[in-house]
Amino acid sequence: MAKIAFIGLGNMGGPMAANLLKAQHQVAAFDLSAKAVEAAVAAGASRAADVATAVKGAEVVITMLPAGKHVREVYEGAVLGAAAKGALLIDCSTIDVDSARHVAAAAAKVGLDMVDAPVSGGVGGAVAGTLTFMVGGPETAFARAKPILEKMGRNIVHAGASGNGQAAKICNNMMLGIAMLGTCEAFTMAKRLGLDAQKLFDIASTSSGQSWALTSYCPVPGPVPASPANRDYAAGFTAAMMLKDLMLAQDAARAVGASTPMGAEAAQLYSLFVNAGSGAVDCSGIIKMIDGR
Repeated sequence: MAKIAFIGLGNMGGPMAANLLKAQHQVAAFDLSAKAVEAAVAAGASRAADVATAVKGAEVVITMLPAGKHVREVYEGAVLGAAAKGALLIDCSTIDVDSARHVAAAAAKVGLDMVDAPVSGGVGGAVAGTLTFMVGGPETAFARAKPILEKMGRNIVHAGASGNGQAAKICNNMMLGIAMLGTCEAFTMAKRLGLDAQKLFDIASTSSGQSWALTSYCPVPGPVPASPANRDYAAGFTAAMMLKDLMLAQDAARAVGASTPMGAEAAQLYSLFVNAGSGAVDCSGIIKMIDGR
């Protein structure tokens, strides 16, 4: 089994590291949160005092960090200088494409394989080990990363060159944000028209209105028992994280001259929702704002 350094043990990283431990990998854990590190240690990880200590001697380095600036700081400030010769670097953060490509180029300069491998599936998928990984990087690096990623996810897709994993993630989540808003609007209108939510679900889920936002994450209680709507919108994927991804998509769209008017509107609506104090609520909870609640 591999010696793995895992940097970033938040809501997603913690369960991901736990699944690597269940697969009998050795994990050296580091996070700025002492509580997060304690949870990893309780699951069987070894405690690292800092990033460089975690990385020293590791065959694989995995990071799960909040934003591009953190990824640049961690890799350029510690990982690239401390990583062993031949180590594989896997960044699972969701960040801007430029930062992903910048760090990958820096890794290549010192002779290290690296992939960007953002995830989809939320906290539930991280815990269950059923995440989807969208992977950018050379074929050889992807081939090395896949057996590790398979211990944390179900669908491992090579999206192409470095940065393409991030490109796939922001395109996917822009589609999700748009679809979720449309689904919320439809259920809100149905309520005002006197159409039962279950009836709308039964019809739309088997016809042209079908979407993942509807059938897996239905924003009203009842039709999909596992959806956050049945837990008072306790987050699987927070509104704040949705807004982050929508803003990344808008930044990328501007950089390449892509027209994304619906993506821009989705970003504006989620910004209103988050700025009203609902950032920690599940992204499907935006139906409350649309419904005027």
